[in-house]
Amino acid sequence: MSETNPNKRGGQRSGAGRKAGTGQFGERTQPIRVPVSLLPFVKGMLSRMGKQPAGLNILPFTDQPTALSLPLFGSKIPAGFPSPADDHLEATIDLNQHYIRHPSATFFARVQGHSMNGAGIHNGDMLVIDRSLEAKSGSIVIAVVNAELTVKRLVFNGDEVWLMPENPEFKPIQISEGMELHIWGVVAHVIHSFTG
Repeated sequence: MSETNPNKRGGQRSGAGRKAGTGQFGERTQPIRVPVSLLPFVKGMLSRMGKQPAGLNILPFTDQPTALSLPLFGSKIPAGFPSPADDHLEATIDLNQHYIRHPSATFFARVQGHSMNGAGIHNGDMLVIDRSLEAKSGSIVIAVVNAELTVKRLVFNGDEVWLMPENPEFKPIQISEGMELHIWGVVAHVIHSFTG
C-alpha cells in the first residue's frame, strides 16, 4: 500500500494528464466562468487565435472611462446655406458621458468589410456597442452566427429571423434550424473618420 494514498483511488497520478505548456496555446491554462450566451464566440475566438475574426476587431474597454472635456459650441452648424460664424462657447462636453450610457455593458469594435455601407457603417469605422440594450427588429446588432462575429440589421418576419446587410452585393442571412445565433450587443453609435 502507498503511504500517501492507501486506497490507490482518486487523487493525482504521477505523470498523468497533459504536460504544462504542450496544449494549443503553448502555456498553462486556467478555467474561467463565461456567460453561456458567449460560449460559441469565446470558443470560436480561441480556435482562431492568430487570425483576424471575420468582420470585427474587438477593442478593450474599461468600466471607468477617463473623462475628457472638450469645448461645445452653442450654435449649430448649418448643413444647408452658410451663415456667419458664431464663436459662442456654450460649455464643455465629455463624450464618454454623452455617448456611453452603460459603461459596464459597453465595448468598442472596429468594422472590417463593406456589408453595412448603406447604414453609414464603413470599413474601418468604430462601433460603440451596448450589450444592455434590447435587440429589436430593425436594430443593428453584433451577432455571433455559428461562432463567427458579424454586424448586421436584425429583422423579425413572422417566425423568421434574418440578419440583413445594408449593401446589395451581400446576401441576407436567414437563421435556420441547426444554426447557432447569439445577439452579443446593439450598435448604439458609429464613429466614422474622414482622415487617415
